[in-house]
Amino acid sequence: MLSKKMEAALNDQINAEAGSAYLYWSMAAYFHANNLSGFANWMTVQAKEEMVHADKFYQFIVDRGGTVQLKAIKAPEVEWASPLAAFKAAYKHEQYITGRINNLVDQAAAEKDHAAAAMLQWFVTEQVEEEKSADEIVQMLSMAGDAKGALFMIDRELGKRVFTPPAAAAD
Repeated sequence: MLSKKMEAALNDQINAEAGSAYLYWSMAAYFHANNLSGFANWMTVQAKEEMVHADKFYQFIVDRGGTVQLKAIKAPEVEWASPLAAFKAAYKHEQYITGRINNLVDQAAAEKDHAAAAMLQWFVTEQVEEEKSADEIVQMLSMAGDAKGALFMIDRELGKRVFTPPAAAAD
């Protein structure tokens, strides 16, 4: 059974993950508006991943006999100065989420909630990938500078990303 404190923290994380999806959908809309459909695709896939993350927390709360309490999601930004600025914001956001996950791991350890600690390890590993993925694109865009051809090539590459739901065994 979940402690009320852990239940509240996990509910807050559902909100943070859904907020991440909103942010990435907003970034996708920004990229669509700027005729960068590959960038938009990357962000749309990212938004779908964030909803999978929210669902993992949701299911864990339910499985542990807790109560899911959904909260309002803050409206995200809608405009960025450039594709690089948008990806820098995405990278910074992933670092924020990593900090939240680390705090949950610390809380699970303090409460000796081994089930939560085990579940959270998936997210610890996932956040390494999330940060790396966003940072790689920040680095590519930084190298590309103002070169329109490079932006076109990056856009085409990002358009190849496909959403792949995690395997059931990873739950």
